[in-house]
Amino acid sequence: MSDTTRLEALEIKTAHLEHAVQQLSDALYRQQIELERVIARNAQLLAELDAAAPSDAATRHEKPPHY
Repeated sequence: MSDTTRLEALEIKTAHLEHAVQQLSDALYRQQIELERVIARNAQLLAELDAAAPSDAATRHEKPPHY
């Protein structure tokens, strides 16, 4: 195998790897955006739950009468 052929093979592999890394980076970015959205929604729902629940923390953990 000549040096030129080896160099071309390495360049092709590098191009494929760079493309794969870019795809993974894009996927990670989308997941991070989605995670931030989910965390914000979770915080919002927890705030709504706290606002709707009684202020007494003991009633929140009280066992139902059938236990």
